[in-house]
Amino acid sequence: MLSEPTYLAARMVAPDLETHFAQHRAAALLLPDAPALPPTPPAALLEALIDVAFWASLRREEGRPPRISLALLTPEEAEQPLRFGHRLRLTPQSLIKLAPAVEHPGVHLGVGYDEEGLYLWGTASRVPPVCFVLEVVEPGLLVAKHRRADGFGKFVNVAVLRGDHVRVVDEETQGLADYPALRASLPNIARVAAAHDGPAVDVRLELARAMRAHGRGGLLLVVPPGSEAWRASIVEPLSYPVVPPYALIASLLAEPDHHRPDWPENLLEAIEVLGGFTAVDGATVVTRQFALLAFGAKVTRRADGSSVAQILLTEPVLGNQATLLPPAQNGGTRHLAAAQFVHDQPDSLALVASQDGNFTVFSWSEELQLVHAHRIDVLLL
Repeated sequence: MLSEPTYLAARMVAPDLETHFAQHRAAALLLPDAPALPPTPPAALLEALIDVAFWASLRREEGRPPRISLALLTPEEAEQPLRFGHRLRLTPQSLIKLAPAVEHPGVHLGVGYDEEGLYLWGTASRVPPVCFVLEVVEPGLLVAKHRRADGFGKFVNVAVLRGDHVRVVDEETQGLADYPALRASLPNIARVAAAHDGPAVDVRLELARAMRAHGRGGLLLVVPPGSEAWRASIVEPLSYPVVPPYALIASLLAEPDHHRPDWPENLLEAIEVLGGFTAVDGATVVTRQFALLAFGAKVTRRADGSSVAQILLTEPVLGNQATLLPPAQNGGTRHLAAAQFVHDQPDSLALVASQDGNFTVFSWSEELQLVHAHRIDVLLL
């Protein structure tokens, strides 16, 4: 028996979550060698789980808020689960008490359900694809997500709940259903898939995650391969050129065998290395094939260029409305440098990680003749 939830945002988002997981489960079952998948959780169950997690997030144990991940599945659906000797009723108090033991990334508290309600049965470090996972990031901030069915790397974020504010990720149109010109301006690297019938990987999202992980903020400039035009927007001489370019990511993506057991690990390690250089003050410069050309570079306005006056800001969220604003209202010096660089080098891209966790992709909209800033931190939490 489920208790009546009191967190209104849980009730608002639960039906959308049920629809999302039903659609993704159906699609995953059509994949070759489709794994066994947990059933789609009903909206009432999701609402109750989110409600408990939210109230738990506002509590503290010995002065520390909980950082936990909850996975809705049975022990039989998890790989090598750790099972408690007896189940625990799912309450904010039980989550607070268990939080210190499960704060390590990749550890999920297993949540089950029967006629008596929600309960905790143990932990799992590996959950099946399209299994509902709810992460408590900080007080009042929850993220609903699931593991990818056709790839590896970061989980797919479905919805972000911060207090009474709910943002549901728009997978289909990236929040740009009413803006076809803006949607066309999004960079092609948004969805890079490994070829040769191997596992899919979104290199941009993994790189964005690596840029956010060090917490220092960073600016990554993506330039066309074989072109030197980008140097007109960089202060010379370069402080830290890379000779020859570090091209391990491109080499791994070009390998014929992506099913080799160590291939995913090697690719993620190469992305981590590249992301680490963005912690150095200045801009990191890579090609569209992710070959590292330089880091610690200083962006400047092109000698024959003009200052960027306005940018258009969007977000991959259902109901998003594009906003036209001066670049100074979108962030600090990194955002200004990124907008100016893309304004001067329209065949390039700029990715900015803020110290507060925000993440923005800057690209040029040829049709609108504007810098398009697309905030994607909702995908990275």
